Amino acid sequence: MGYLGAFLFLLGALGALAEICEIPEVDSQLVEKLGQRLLPWMDRLSLEHLNPSIYVGLRLSSWQAGTKENLYLHSLKLNYQQCLLGSASSGHNSHCQAKPSMGQLALYLLALRANCEFAGSHKGDRLVSQLKRFLEDEKRAIGHKGHPHTSYYQYGLAILALCVHQKRVHNNVVDKLLYAVKHEQHLHQGHLSVDTVAMAGLAFTCLERSHFNPSLRLQITTAIGTVQEKILKAQTPEGHFGNVYSTPLALQMLMASSTSYLELGTACLKAKAALLASLQNEVFQNTLVISQLLPVLNHKTYIDLISPDCLAPRVMLGPATETFSLTSEIISVTLKVLSIFPPYKQSIFVLAGSSLEDVLKMARELGGFTYETQASLSGPYLTSVMGNEVGEREFWQLLRDPDTPLLQGIADYRPKDGETIELRLVRW
Repeated sequence: MGYLGAFLFLLGALGALAEICEIPEVDSQLVEKLGQRLLPWMDRLSLEHLNPSIYVGLRLSSWQAGTKENLYLHSLKLNYQQCLLGSASSGHNSHCQAKPSMGQLALYLLALRANCEFAGSHKGDRLVSQLKRFLEDEKRAIGHKGHPHTSYYQYGLAILALCVHQKRVHNNVVDKLLYAVKHEQHLHQGHLSVDTVAMAGLAFTCLERSHFNPSLRLQITTAIGTVQEKILKAQTPEGHFGNVYSTPLALQMLMASSTSYLELGTACLKAKAALLASLQNEVFQNTLVISQLLPVLNHKTYIDLISPDCLAPRVMLGPATETFSLTSEIISVTLKVLSIFPPYKQSIFVLAGSSLEDVLKMARELGGFTYETQASLSGPYLTSVMGNEVGEREFWQLLRDPDTPLLQGIADYRPKDGETIELRLVRW
């Protein structure tokens, strides 16, 4: 055969063995039910409740919400442009209690691309400039403090959003994310943050496909491989990548990659089986996670926003059905806060099916307990408990006794009768 023939044969054999990440079809009724959970949120059109990821998820799915989608996009444009750019006549945006964060602005730009729009108008260019300023501020924070003001998740999301709009970012901005992936301690909060590395991988994949930052091409390609390896190593025995809620974004990253691994196809099939079980058990309630999962179930990823297909046929969603219904049954949940003085511990009685946020509200109504929240990409999170505000690199961790961290936020987790929930101020 000769050396050349043997080498070509070996390459062919390896290519045959190499696998890509493919997710087989899932029962359409399960997928429709998942999409229906977004519909009630599309009726909440105030800036506080608007979530661009909902629009992105639906546009990349096989389902549509008809005129409700158009109204939602209109509300996104109206609120985000007025709040971030201000009124042309007044020159300010006093009607906004808080400006959208870097991550929210990035998701808004993804929503525009999901509608096949480029940020090319005067207002669009100003929003792009605003996002670039956010990134520059975060780059300086990383240089001074070793970490961004927000998170590397939002940092990667911002790079991705600019990339799908064909907007370049400086090499030194990309360099910070490359360094963070290579030196993984910057992506940890005691454990690997799978959704953070997955978002970084999606940003790198977009840069690679768009041929941006050519002088960093080798480092970007290497980083994509590193991200894939980290995600695959994070797969649990059940099949999830990290946990059930980080799996959709991890799958987007693996599906978007052009690199093949011998174990990739098997890992993705295992993840699909785990997702199917979670769908059947109605595990997914958070709008951000649902909006990341719907594209996966339609064989799409955020990378498809480079060249979105806005004419692809999509089926109309049926009316939304109530996933959780409150009953007349009363349950007892013990709420405790031990990381303050004096410590707080109280049994709270609420209706079965109530969220942890409902428990906190009831505790506040009873007196002796206070808390504050702030909106985030994945829902409200605690910023203050009993007057104790989170400091730099601190957060209020939610735990179920004896010492089990909750994977869901206060709006999504629904305690069971007799559970004890601890709010613990921790530093990372």
